[in-house]
Amino acid sequence: MNDMELYRSAPVAADPEESLDRSFDVAAGQEPLLAQLLTVARRRKWFIIGVIAALLLAGLAVTLLTTPQYTASAMIEIRREGQDFTNLEGVEPQASTVDQEFYQTQYGLLRSRTLAERVAVELRLFDNAGFFDEFGVSEAAEWFEDGRPVSSASTREQRIRKAGETLLDNFRVAPERLSRLVAIQFTGPDPAQAKRIVDSWAANFIRITLERRFEATSYARTFLEQRLAQLRQRIDESERRLVAYAAQQNIINLPAGTMPRTPGGQLPERSLVEDDLATLNQALAQATVERIQTESRLHGTSGAVTEALDNPAINGLRQQRALANAQYAQMMVQFEPDYPPAVALRTQIEQLDRAIADEEGRVQQTLQQAYQAARTREQDLRNRVSQLQSGVLDLRRRSIQYNIFQRDVDTSRQLYDALLQRYKEIGVAGGVGVNNISIVDQAVLPERPSSPSLPLNMAIALLAGLALGVGGAFALEQIDQGLADPSDVERELGVPLLGTVPKIADGEPIEMLDDIKSTASEAYLSLMTTLSFATSHGIPRSLAVTSSGPAEGKSITSYALARSIARSRRRTVVVDADMRSPSLHYAFGLGNEAGLSNYLAGDDDLDALIHATTHSGLSVLTAGPQPPSAPELLSGDRLARLIASLRDRFDHIVFDSPPVMGLADAMLLGSAVDGLVFVVEAHQTHRGTASYALRRLRSASVPIIGAVLTKFDSKRAHYGYGYDYGYGYGETARESAD
Repeated sequence: MNDMELYRSAPVAADPEESLDRSFDVAAGQEPLLAQLLTVARRRKWFIIGVIAALLLAGLAVTLLTTPQYTASAMIEIRREGQDFTNLEGVEPQASTVDQEFYQTQYGLLRSRTLAERVAVELRLFDNAGFFDEFGVSEAAEWFEDGRPVSSASTREQRIRKAGETLLDNFRVAPERLSRLVAIQFTGPDPAQAKRIVDSWAANFIRITLERRFEATSYARTFLEQRLAQLRQRIDESERRLVAYAAQQNIINLPAGTMPRTPGGQLPERSLVEDDLATLNQALAQATVERIQTESRLHGTSGAVTEALDNPAINGLRQQRALANAQYAQMMVQFEPDYPPAVALRTQIEQLDRAIADEEGRVQQTLQQAYQAARTREQDLRNRVSQLQSGVLDLRRRSIQYNIFQRDVDTSRQLYDALLQRYKEIGVAGGVGVNNISIVDQAVLPERPSSPSLPLNMAIALLAGLALGVGGAFALEQIDQGLADPSDVERELGVPLLGTVPKIADGEPIEMLDDIKSTASEAYLSLMTTLSFATSHGIPRSLAVTSSGPAEGKSITSYALARSIARSRRRTVVVDADMRSPSLHYAFGLGNEAGLSNYLAGDDDLDALIHATTHSGLSVLTAGPQPPSAPELLSGDRLARLIASLRDRFDHIVFDSPPVMGLADAMLLGSAVDGLVFVVEAHQTHRGTASYALRRLRSASVPIIGAVLTKFDSKRAHYGYGYDYGYGYGETARESAD
């Protein structure tokens, strides 16, 4: 295919400056995301529509070919825990208002493998070959012969396990939010069988809950019985060891009834030695008090002690002395001391004083004897207490091991009593609990299939198709390495965008260029206008047009650019420098017997090689016969002489250069002209290829003016800017005028 192929697309913007401005906006990320999404969807709409249609057809086929499935459902209530009529503390944990762990455990038990296998055994599903066929169990063929199960213990276990797995795969637990209600559902091809399975599932769940509770208490009772037997044996051994040691060490203890009982309920014991010590110590204290009291009376005044004051004889003598002393005093009032009656009274008083003194001496002697007796008793008691203290200390030393044995007995007895009480509580509570699982609604025979649902499947297919189509469209956008947008030229290639040429929908490009009002003519006129600002002196006098590969539109661009320059009343010659694959002679309807290759090979008759065209001011130098080596011709001095000669004859020279990739022609030709225009085919030229081609040109010091985006389709652009505005403007008015 050569560069004269048809351009097929909608028209695009004619103003390159507007395209450059928009490319900067895109690079800055000014385009809204929604607009980008809509643009991609518009560009890839047929891909998206195709994916959606394919998935809709697949959803319809799946719906029509899938076996109808029926769902049976039952409602059960799960309370936090069963009631306990015995109300025994600690037998069951206290209920809590919110206990998600408990309910999650119950949901897990509903989906347990044991429960599923129990249902399969109860309904004899593991012996039903049709059950396995309905659910597509492939290995079931080995378990049955003529519809009857193979009689083997190993295959029976396999069938039960597989039947349970099949039931679990089609079983669903659906808890009601903020309630204790749980819906259990089973889906299968047989509605009656689905109902039976759900009913059996609910009933077996209740039974297995009760069995699990009974088994739990049964295990506890068995465990406690074993422990109680062990503790009884341990208590017997401990008590025998305690008694034997007490007999060996002569340790005799008596119950201390006045002291509180031990934690085990036993009365505390007290040894005889300790009891004697306590009694004698109390007696010693009393004897010490009595000795102190006696000693106090002994060392007191003789007549002032209690014994003297309370003695009747002493009191009588004192009364007689007082009377005689009174009489003597009265007699002394009247008589002299030597008066005989007075002397007799005085002698009587002295006798009374001696009698009183004798009596007080006897009292003092009595007190002395009492003191000695109290002191002796105290000393005897003190000696006995000292002996008992030594005995108690010795007993305590001998009682250390005894106490160890005693504590072992007490500990074993306490543990035995606690376990015995627990055993009694569990024995009572195990048989009086109320089940916390109840069936609210039995399963109802399903009348309509629950799946497949045509509206649901089609909706899922539509959403999946939309998601897959949009995702695939974006993936294609990411995979697509073509330059699909004018902004990509500057951002990816690093060269200015000189213009954008639309892809022609209908007709031949040459015919479209004949109409100066056509979108193609206006696009190339805009390109020429941009080139007039490329240098300080306007359009470069010698200009080469090339591309990275063939069929990108460089030949038609060379042809159209030369025609546009010639229309501005400037003499222009277009040179077909692609001597390997010439094409310009077809555009002008000329032969290619002689041309550029002849001149570069040594033919100096340039005027004979240049052909005038039907277009005013435009001439053409065809490529001529294909030479053995085009680079050898272009690398000589004849190319510079050709350009100099053409400058003398024409105002502008346009070279249609060969592609860059794989060839040296474009670099040799580009380094000899004033400027080079790089042609990029929109949506087709790989950005990596174009970048590499430009690097090759820059390495050869080729003056690159800019790039032209050809065959551009605005509908396939990344962003919708309205590139077609410049070409559509005014067409309605012209059509109305026509």
